[in-house]
Formats: sequence, structure tokens, C-alpha cells
Amino acid sequence: MSGILKVIIDIASTPAILVAMIAVLGLLLQKKPTTDVVKGGVKTFVGFLVVTTGAGAVVASLSPFGEMFQVAFNVQGVIPNNEAIVAVALSEYGTTTALIMLAGMIFNIMIARFTKFKYIFLTGHHTLYLACMIAVIMSVIGFTTIPLILLGGLALGIVMTVSPAIVQPFMRQLTGHDNVALGHFSAVGYALSGYIGKYFGNKEKSTEDIKFPKGLGFLRDSTVSIAITMGIIYVIVAIFTGGAYIRENLSDGTNHIIFALQQAGAFAAGVFVILAGVRLILAEIVPAFKGISEKLVPNAKPALDCPIIFPYAPNAVLIGFFSSFLGGIVSMIIMLFAGGVIILPGVVPHFFVGATAGVIGNASGGLRGSILGSFVQGMLISFLPLLLLPVLGDLGFAGSTFSDADFAVSGLFLGLLGEYGGQVAVVIGIALALSIMIALTLFSKKQKETVEAN
Repeated sequence: MSGILKVIIDIASTPAILVAMIAVLGLLLQKKPTTDVVKGGVKTFVGFLVVTTGAGAVVASLSPFGEMFQVAFNVQGVIPNNEAIVAVALSEYGTTTALIMLAGMIFNIMIARFTKFKYIFLTGHHTLYLACMIAVIMSVIGFTTIPLILLGGLALGIVMTVSPAIVQPFMRQLTGHDNVALGHFSAVGYALSGYIGKYFGNKEKSTEDIKFPKGLGFLRDSTVSIAITMGIIYVIVAIFTGGAYIRENLSDGTNHIIFALQQAGAFAAGVFVILAGVRLILAEIVPAFKGISEKLVPNAKPALDCPIIFPYAPNAVLIGFFSSFLGGIVSMIIMLFAGGVIILPGVVPHFFVGATAGVIGNASGGLRGSILGSFVQGMLISFLPLLLLPVLGDLGFAGSTFSDADFAVSGLFLGLLGEYGGQVAVVIGIALALSIMIALTLFSKKQKETVEAN
């Protein structure tokens, strides 16, 4: 049994395999020729590996930057990191996590099939992380065995379906169609960025319309502009960190300026690879998903990881990252003056989440929307983890916390219900959430019938 569960975890937490299997299933349901099935599956698999490779390069280049930042400005505190806290929790809750994850994926398909929320969440590692958090919180509340797995899976399935729905209006605005959704558990922050852009931005002035002087025309190339901008940032932080520290602890003796430039170049290369992989995935997964939409879940939409939207506004990716990180720094300063726990700006979440918020903010409010939306989102993913920390601190994870907004919102929802109302309150809360989705579906269906009748 444990061997089967391990295979389930490995497949479901590996996006390349999971999404390739979905693509193959979709093509088989359409009764495509064997050559098309093989080609679609392999290209989807390779595309996700390309994205993963690019993301790995970005993370590797940002990791030393985070350490340099702490040393340069002498700050200590908690750095939100999904991978770190899940790695600790899985040693005790691995089996429960796998079962909740499997149940959650089934509930996701069922909810998408029978409600108006037609989103199939395909970002496997985020599903694993949320399943782990739900397993921990609900175990502490007192749930065990079958109720733990079924209720935890239902809670996971609801979040997997609702999260893409929250940000889908802005995805339609960004992409110009309704074929693809965003499957990344920071939808609350993305939607907030979209609304800020809508009400405080100016859609007529896009980040992609930034005018460069003739002599700086090379900056129109996103790879060049990212490399130069990140190079300047890295070098400044490296100077404040000090050459001695970097040579002894990070660069294996390489000059600190040269090391900073290498990391900036690696960052730009990683972003370039991500964009190439995204284009490959979209070319295969959307047509393949038509089979699932027609046979299993009518009008289903694949909810994919956040880099899927980076090609739509490459300038907004960088602007969103910087603005979100600045929001994290401002939040850290507020926490310093307030006393107590300090949430340090995690460079990796501020890049991926901030960049995505920047693209969404630009779609609804142009350059101003991108800057303001991602800045506020950066503050959101600083203060929400701070609020979540006590819930996880009781479980022995006080040194870390989850980094993205949806983790904090769903974790606080379950944790506070359990703390003040026990198991009964949690059951009622989950049932109420599902009931609202069903009610909205029935209301939408009735509206549609009324319109057709008139």
C-alpha cells in the first residue's frame, strides 16, 4: 500500500508527468491517431520539463540573493517557504497527505462536472503542498482515518476549483479567450492585483508600451532588459554584502562582482527558458484538453501553473517582481517597528507570485496597475503568512510558514473554525462552501433558462 501511495505522490507532484497524462487522455477521448497521441503527450511532457528547468535556474540564481540581502542589511526572521515546511510535515503526515491529495483530485473533477466551476487544477506540486497543510491542520483538530481523508479531500477539491475561478475574469481579459485558467494557489492576491489595476490603473498605458530612447532600443528585448536590470540589482546588493563574505560562503572564491553578474545572467536565462516551455505546452495541452471537456467535464478548462501567463507581458514580469519585493520590504519595516515576528521577503515567492500579479495588474490597469497591484500583493503575502504562523506554530513549524495567499486563507479558515468550534464547525464550514457553489450553479442555470425563454 505504501508503495502505491508513493507512486501516487510522485506522479501527482510531478507536473510534467501529470499534465502529459492528461494530454494523452484528452487525445484518446477524441480518438486521435496514435501518432497524434504520442506527439501530444511527449511534447507536453517535454514542455513542462523545459518550464521546470527554467524555473530551477531562476530559483538557483535567487537563492544566494536572499542570503546576500539578509547579510547586507542585517535582518533576521521567518522566510515563508512552501517546500521547507512541507518537507518537515511529510515525514509524519506523508500517507495522509497522499490520500487527501488523491481524494482532492477526484472531488475537483466531480465539482467541475456538476457545478458551473469548470476548472481542472493541474499544478501538481501546489496540490501536494495544500493537501499537506490540510492534513496537518485537520489532524490536530482531531479528525482521523476516513473522515480526515474525505473531508480533507473535499476541502482540497473545493479550493482547487474555486481558486482558478477567482482570477478567471482577469485571465479572460489577459488572454482574450476562456480556454485556459490559472492554477496557482495565490489567486486571492492575483484577483486583488486585478481589481487594483481596474480601479486605480490606466489600461491604455501598458507595461509593454514602454518607450525606450533610440540608443536604448536593445532594452525592448526582454531577455536583455532582464539581464541588465537584474545585473544592476545583484551588483548593488553584492557590494553591500561584502566581497569577503560572498567569496567564503557563496561563490567558492569567485570575485563578488563577477558572481553577481553570473547569477543575474542565470536568472535571465531561466526566464527565457520558461517562456519557451510555456509556448510549447500551450500549443499541445489546450487542443488535447478538448477531449476531457467533451467526454468527462463539459466546457472544462485546464488550470495551469503561473508561468503560463508570463509570455503575455514580459516587461510586467520584471516590474511585478520588483514591486512585490518592495511590498515585502515595506511590510518587513512595519513589522520591525511593531515588534514581534518578522516575515522576511522570500525572493522566490515574490518573483513567481509578484510577476504573475504584475501581468494580471497590467491586463486590467496597464503600467500603473502592474506596479500598484503587485506592490499590494507583496504586502498581502507578507502579512497573511504572519497571521497563519500561530496556527502552524502550535504544530511545531514556527520556523517557517506557507508563502502564497490561498494557503493562508484556506489554512486560517480551517484552523480558526477548528480552534473556536471544533470538528462540528469545520464540517459545517466545508459543507457551507460546497452549498454556496451548488446554489450559484443553480442560480446561474435559472438565469440562463430565463434569458433563453425571453
